[in-house]
Amino acid sequence: MTQPKIEFRPIILAGGTGTRFWPLSRGARPKQVLVLDGRRSMIQQTVERLAPLAEAESFWVITSKLLSSTIAEQLSWLPSAQILSEPAGRNTAPAAGLAAFLLERESPDTILGMFPADHVIGDEPGFIKTIAHALQIAAAGENVVVLGVRPTRPETGYGYIETGLEMEDCFFCVRPSTEKPNLALAKEFLAAGNYSWNSGIFIWSARTLANAIREYLPQTAPLLEKIAAAFGTPDFESVFADLYPLCESVSIDVAVLEPRSAKGEGASNLFCLPSNFGWNDLGSWTTLYDHTLASGEHTDADNNVVQTAGSVAINASGNYVYSPKKFVAMVGVSGLVVVETDDGILITTRNNSQDVGKVVKHLASSGRSDLT
Repeated sequence: MTQPKIEFRPIILAGGTGTRFWPLSRGARPKQVLVLDGRRSMIQQTVERLAPLAEAESFWVITSKLLSSTIAEQLSWLPSAQILSEPAGRNTAPAAGLAAFLLERESPDTILGMFPADHVIGDEPGFIKTIAHALQIAAAGENVVVLGVRPTRPETGYGYIETGLEMEDCFFCVRPSTEKPNLALAKEFLAAGNYSWNSGIFIWSARTLANAIREYLPQTAPLLEKIAAAFGTPDFESVFADLYPLCESVSIDVAVLEPRSAKGEGASNLFCLPSNFGWNDLGSWTTLYDHTLASGEHTDADNNVVQTAGSVAINASGNYVYSPKKFVAMVGVSGLVVVETDDGILITTRNNSQDVGKVVKHLASSGRSDLT
């Protein structure tokens, strides 16, 4: 018997600031609209890889006012009304919740996929197959599916998901998750074998997510419902501007995943689908170095990744250098990250690139808005 067609709506979350990619990433041009991998921007690649599963009119993008015009230009084939500009950044739970309330009104059984706009996927056919499997799980009941990536190293920059009981069709119930552990704990997780990296990709029906927001964010849910009710009316922009900043600023992981998992494996209807499709969230210059090195582009025999107008490496290895207008000489150095733009230069190490966001905080507190 042919299975009924599942209506799928991808929700692209594109409001992040990408501070760890300073000085290339700025408030008005964060990493999701930059070309860091290939010839297309991160958000263009995100939408294009999902195209086999959804028509253009099925996509929704939630971003910031600073980025809305750039994203509308880069995604010119999407309906402009479905690119929503948040009046204020409130993290991922209100953004995802708003999409759920909007779509619950017209089709509560529609399956929503929440996708960050800045991921890299190496095996796109494998990715599509995994998403199709997740859609089947989500459509089977009040189920929440999170894609977990099999860890390859003790990574401290990612959240982790502990998997529990294995089910017949190869997905797992989820036990409480842990956000960004220290190195010792990350090593324990890797050795245990039943932990996955939290990819930040979630699949659920509009009804399931809307009900979860009602249950776990009871003060925010009525605000989002009022905003959704105003969509398509002349009052929408004013209602959105007035009510959205009043929503709680919290991630979907903390707001929904953690309390739901606390119900226990048999009652949470929360599932992790272990995935292996070459996922990378390009969260720092180090992860970009790793990804570029693996691709073989812009690399030399000493594992330097160099994007310059010319370079020479003498007793130098494992460096990442971005200076597209200049010749760069590396002599006796290893493990460095050097990034030059017209108005800024970053010098750090690959081991410390997770802290680059602190530079942006310093610049903001110092009144250097010209550099942020």
